Amino acid sequence: MPVNLSIKNAPDDVVIRLRERAEKNHRSLQGELLSIIEEAVQPKFLSPSEFLEKARRLGVRTEADGVAMIREDRDRD
Repeated sequence: MPVNLSIKNAPDDVVIRLRERAEKNHRSLQGELLSIIEEAVQPKFLSPSEFLEKARRLGVRTEADGVAMIREDRDRD
């Protein structure tokens, strides 16, 4: 059975950005909120390559990057 949810005292700037996002995605404000909530609660399974790419975008270095890190350090001298 569907449940009604509400957000009280949402800051104006957040609401403006949310409306812009909804418009960009061709959704109503309510549709955009539901989409955000659905994405937030879905389990995400990444392949190893997707995980590595995401980690690199976040600036996380792996052991495989060790050689490159050593070369960078040596080249600075």
